[in-house]
Amino acid sequence: MNTKPLFAAAALLAALATPAYAQDDMKTKSDADKTKTKADGMTTKTKMADDGKMKVKGKSDAGDKMKAKTMPRKGEAMSTSTTTTTNSMSTTTGGVMVGGAMMTPDKDIVDNAVGSADHTTLVAAVKAAGLVETLKSTGPFTVFAPTNAAFDKLPAGTVNSLLTPEMKPKLTSILTYHVVPGRYTAGNLTPGQTLTTVEGETLTVMKNGNGVMIKDAKGGMARVTIPDVISSNGVTHVIDTVLMPTK
Repeated sequence: MNTKPLFAAAALLAALATPAYAQDDMKTKSDADKTKTKADGMTTKTKMADDGKMKVKGKSDAGDKMKAKTMPRKGEAMSTSTTTTTNSMSTTTGGVMVGGAMMTPDKDIVDNAVGSADHTTLVAAVKAAGLVETLKSTGPFTVFAPTNAAFDKLPAGTVNSLLTPEMKPKLTSILTYHVVPGRYTAGNLTPGQTLTTVEGETLTVMKNGNGVMIKDAKGGMARVTIPDVISSNGVTHVIDTVLMPTK
């Protein structure tokens, strides 16, 4: 059995956890910004910097080693990278926090989206439109994912209407207008760039300072609030407004 991922997860969780009470099999030493914990055959050391960055080092009695860095971003997004080393072999994983869940590259676009508390409306719409299997396929796809708050901006009753069976063609048109074939990270998006969607119409990339804006066919603008959520079959950019095609 491959225990490396389990060890890495256990060590990182041990570092992030704050015990509410002492346990017989856990020993912890800490000062202002450093903590050392020994439990279940693992020794974990954490160090917190003034800017919120945290470094974690772990070692098991079997000799497995783990290093991790947790770096906060603006708003709710947080980037984490982890390296686990065993017998001179190393692997690296990373993820981005969206809607209270860690989005990781080992999951597909749908499986990542399902974990986000901020995208329950989008997930329900994808299911109602019958697009789950499409967005779980190889791709790659670039998805501009409106939050629940983005859908709330639509006129009252719009979302409930779109989720009815008779509105499935319109719902499918709107959702596929948010999907672009290919993998476009924020670094690949340039001002004035035109993206042809799966729906068939285009989106236009705009810039606002250091941020990315997406202009739809009706002139509406959506701001990318969390870029580069990497999945196994593409990349997702969280947006604050639903994009609308002309059809």
